[in-house]
Amino acid sequence: MHQNVYIPDEFIELIAQQMPTHLKLDELLSACRRPLKRSIRVNTLKISVEQFVQQANAMGWELTPVPWCAEGFWLDNVDESSTALGNTSQHLAGLFYIQEASSMVPVTALFDGLEINSAYRVLDMAAAPGSKTTQIASHLGQQGLLVANEYSASRVKILFGNLMRCGIGNMAMTNFDARVFGSWLPETFDAILLDAPCSGEGSLRKDADAMKNWSLSSIEEIANTQKDLIESAFHALKPNGTLVYSTCTLNQQENQQVAQHLLDTFGDCIEIEPLHDLFDGANRSITEQGYLHVYPQVYDSEGFFIAKFKKTGSVTAPSVKKRLGKFPFQPLSAKDCDDVTSTLTKTLGIEIPSRFSLWQRDNEVWLFPTLIEPLLDQMRFQRIGIKLAETHKKGYRWQHQGIVAMSQHVEENAIDLTIEEAREWYMGRDIRPLNASGKGEILIRYDNVTIGLGKWVGNRIKNGLPREMVRDNNLF
Repeated sequence: MHQNVYIPDEFIELIAQQMPTHLKLDELLSACRRPLKRSIRVNTLKISVEQFVQQANAMGWELTPVPWCAEGFWLDNVDESSTALGNTSQHLAGLFYIQEASSMVPVTALFDGLEINSAYRVLDMAAAPGSKTTQIASHLGQQGLLVANEYSASRVKILFGNLMRCGIGNMAMTNFDARVFGSWLPETFDAILLDAPCSGEGSLRKDADAMKNWSLSSIEEIANTQKDLIESAFHALKPNGTLVYSTCTLNQQENQQVAQHLLDTFGDCIEIEPLHDLFDGANRSITEQGYLHVYPQVYDSEGFFIAKFKKTGSVTAPSVKKRLGKFPFQPLSAKDCDDVTSTLTKTLGIEIPSRFSLWQRDNEVWLFPTLIEPLLDQMRFQRIGIKLAETHKKGYRWQHQGIVAMSQHVEENAIDLTIEEAREWYMGRDIRPLNASGKGEILIRYDNVTIGLGKWVGNRIKNGLPREMVRDNNLF
């Protein structure tokens, strides 16, 4: 129990005034003091839901489906004291993401009713640490382009690590105040998620100190930022595009009033897409406008707010003077592209999909999603795509992230590890498969999923796991 949760009196007074009459204040406060149920989301870029459920059942995990996310599950019998989810082989391999159940709703709402195609561009305006970003990527299914923005420089590395762990290559990352997108990339994206920075009132069950710095004046200040961000999102969205605005807070200043600001500012060019039928039970949290306002006691979850809009007309975006600086990459020549692709196929049996192009920076070879190319002279990107190789005198030194992302998990030049060998691998150690030896590089598999790249040295496979992915103990 979290009986020491800090809940300011001013917040209690505010929510008592704003909460729907059919809900009870004491039930809200009681829910805020209960720990959250653990929940995860299956990464369908690497494994099907059915396959994952089979693995979970074999481990003795009891799963309860999350009603609003086909890939989401509550873990009914797995507690942190006995199982560190982040150190399970399935998590290390990117088969699932540890994500609070109600935070899965915004992306479900974003893609509900949409028809995805290979030219689809999606923007996640406030992406770190990556739970909703990786969920978006799963919906895209390696089609289209995902631009993930994070304002905090210190969180960009965490975001990138989660994208790489989940095998996402059709992405680009930016590190800006998201207010720039409307003027820098006007009418560029087919869908936008603005999971806005907020006061975090709904996350008390996860963080007992979430409201330590809360005040009425602070939420007004945050709401002003949110209004700027939602205006930027409108301008960056294509006509007929979809926008979802969400927060993990409860007050109307940061929720309904920000949504109303969007409607007031752009009038007939924006309309609400009601969420009444998003999932069974949505009516328990629906507002009169058609938004979802989730209080923690309703679904035994974090608090959340979700509003969905469709852009129906154009408004001229604010103009901006751009200074991009020199772009450090250049496309590979046709000859070099042929050499990279043929060598990769010959050595590891991996083929590069046509939705990617090859670019070079110094001795590095990168895979860029082709949909990013028209944007390269419009905005500066922190990272694009995924690093595939480094060149050297004798050929190519393949990189873990690129190989794992491109693998179809059925290549012949691979070795399947036992559980003991997999533990050694994730601890950064070389492995010595029984009665086996070889030459050159080899894919490393565990539980039918490619988890890395090694190199034969006699009867030993040299470990190629990046240092930041090495785990020291308490594995599986």
